[in-house]
Amino acid sequence: MAGLLKKTTGLTGLAVLPNPHKNLMVVYDKILRTLKKMPADTAYRRHTEVIIQERLGHVKAEPNIAKLEARIQGGQIEEVLLQAEKELSLARKFLQWKPWEPLVGDAPPNQWKWPIGRDM
Repeated sequence: MAGLLKKTTGLTGLAVLPNPHKNLMVVYDKILRTLKKMPADTAYRRHTEVIIQERLGHVKAEPNIAKLEARIQGGQIEEVLLQAEKELSLARKFLQWKPWEPLVGDAPPNQWKWPIGRDM
C-alpha cells in the first residue's frame, strides 16, 4: 500500500509498482524453481539460492515498502524487481549454457597465463 502513495520513482522509464510484494514473490519463486533444475553443488545455484531466499523472507515479513527497501538494500523496490527479473533471465541462460559440465576439449596451452603474450 505504501507504493500507492509514491507518485514516481524519479527514474526515467521505471514506473511505480502498484503491488510490489506480489510481483517480487512471483519472480523470486520463478528464480528458485529455475535454480532447482541445476545440480545442487553448482556454486551459482548455492549462492543465488541464499540471496533469493533471504530477500523472499524480507518480502514476506515486511509489509512497509520503505522498510523493505532498507532491508534488501537494492535501491527502490522497482529497481529490486528489475534486478530480480534480470537474475531470472541469467538463471535461465545458465540452464542452457550448463557451465557445470566439463569442457568439450582441453584448454589451449598457456590459456590461463597472465599477462598474455609474455613468457613467464
